[in-house]
Amino acid sequence: MKEIHDRRHWPWWESQTIPKYSKVTSIWQKTISFENDKYSGDKAPYEWCLRHFKRIKGIDPQMKIQMRNHKILKQMPGELEHAIKCRGNQSCNLHEIPIPYKM
Repeated sequence: MKEIHDRRHWPWWESQTIPKYSKVTSIWQKTISFENDKYSGDKAPYEWCLRHFKRIKGIDPQMKIQMRNHKILKQMPGELEHAIKCRGNQSCNLHEIPIPYKM
């Protein structure tokens, strides 16, 4: 069985698991992991922001970019969030969020 299904791509696995385990459970797990993962400074800002972007996209694909940025910034400590909001453009793309942090 493993030899037959081991090399399948994610869309196939998703189509098999969602009917069995429900999309609601998947969204709930992504929401919990998003809320529990605060930025601590030990990870690269770009990787951390990108991981959170993917989680938010999995939770709500139609969410506007400004709302995504706001949710990601809320996961950062207060001083860092304030510094990025002062230096950055609120309607910027996700890839531009870590740039003020690197300065």
